[in-house]
Amino acid sequence: MILRRGILLLIGAAVLLYLGYAALLYRNHAHFIYPFLPNQLKIPGFESTRVAVPGARSLPVQVSAGDAGTPTVLFLMGNVGALELFGAMLKHHQSKGRTVVAMPYRGGGGVPGSSSEDTLKRDALAVFDTLPELTSGGPIILHGHSLGTGLAMYLAANRSVDGILLSAPFYRMCEVMAKATRLPACAMPGVQRWDSAVFTDAVTAPTLILHGELDKLIPIDHGQRLARSMPTADFFAIEGAGHTDLFKTPPYLEMIDQFFDRVSSP
Repeated sequence: MILRRGILLLIGAAVLLYLGYAALLYRNHAHFIYPFLPNQLKIPGFESTRVAVPGARSLPVQVSAGDAGTPTVLFLMGNVGALELFGAMLKHHQSKGRTVVAMPYRGGGGVPGSSSEDTLKRDALAVFDTLPELTSGGPIILHGHSLGTGLAMYLAANRSVDGILLSAPFYRMCEVMAKATRLPACAMPGVQRWDSAVFTDAVTAPTLILHGELDKLIPIDHGQRLARSMPTADFFAIEGAGHTDLFKTPPYLEMIDQFFDRVSSP
């Protein structure tokens, strides 16, 4: 009897500890998704254009005007939240004569405010709807990286685009959180799920998915599953690349340029 009571007490204590752990992570899960850095916007060759967004005065969207008729890239960055850290990729797009529009995130890169899934999606729609004023009318291609792939999928499901480039995408971000925390994040009420899988049927534009074979943050099977769910998607694994070094891998840039040539050809 005493042994049984002791076991029950241990089980009860373990349950309470687990529930406390779950409550703590639930309250702080936004910090897991948006660990934004404060780096100021410093991208040579780009100009800051204020775009009105819901619930805030404006966002300082970064724009580099390209050659007439060339593709427009709407770049949606990862969750470091500072466009400066994606400068190499932005400069590559710029070097190809493309118009580049890069969206900042509230709470990162020196931009006031805080972000959530709903806020970022509303901001992305507002920036996208401003593209006719910022570009010369060429094809529009979305380029999302990591967190930004969720925005790219959302935009492509709700707006007409000519192409979608997804770098290191997630199938469902809540699955990434669940693996990292050992909690059922996708089933917990109030958790920001970032479920790209729900948009696959609505996305019809040509799509290129690139994923590093050694990605530990968002495992490659996320990109593979997303590709299998999208009949218009091509998937390529980048050998030897992880999550943060895709830009440094020559095949990555070559595949991107080939995709742009294919999508923008008459």
